Amino acid sequence: MGAVMANKQNFTPEEWTRVLESVVLVGMAVSAADPNGLWGTIKEALASRSSITASRLESGSSELIKTVIADFQSREGRAAIQDALRKRLSSAEPADIIQRSLDNLREVSAIVDERAPDDAAAFKAWLRGIGQTVAEASLEGGFLGIGGVRVSEAEKATLADIAKALGAPA
Repeated sequence: MGAVMANKQNFTPEEWTRVLESVVLVGMAVSAADPNGLWGTIKEALASRSSITASRLESGSSELIKTVIADFQSREGRAAIQDALRKRLSSAEPADIIQRSLDNLREVSAIVDERAPDDAAAFKAWLRGIGQTVAEASLEGGFLGIGGVRVSEAEKATLADIAKALGAPA
């Protein structure tokens, strides 16, 4: 059996929305792990956006990743993602955000394993990469970015939880 190209048709609409959410939630989980004020959050949000866009340019991005990115760039896709995130994260404290994000990543891990087995490993690695980019985006614990650490302990712990949720060796 040859490689099966994974695209939206492989998924139910609910599953697809979860897959889209995972891309944002993986970054939010890391931001929530160590909320470092508004600037850090903004930098981290931009980091996750830039890593989403950058991966579009990498040749060899899996079909699934390309399809997800295409949805992020469409107005309908963005509206659907924002809607889903609002529902998932309404009245969530940082600890809830991490928990709900990890729940989503566990679901998505199972969904892509089943629906897009050829792309699952690449997709999960991509999500972990986004988490890593976000964690490295803003120095933690420094004053105005001076003397901070690149990735805090709380962020490292969350990155390990993300890897576990995605069924990857941490």
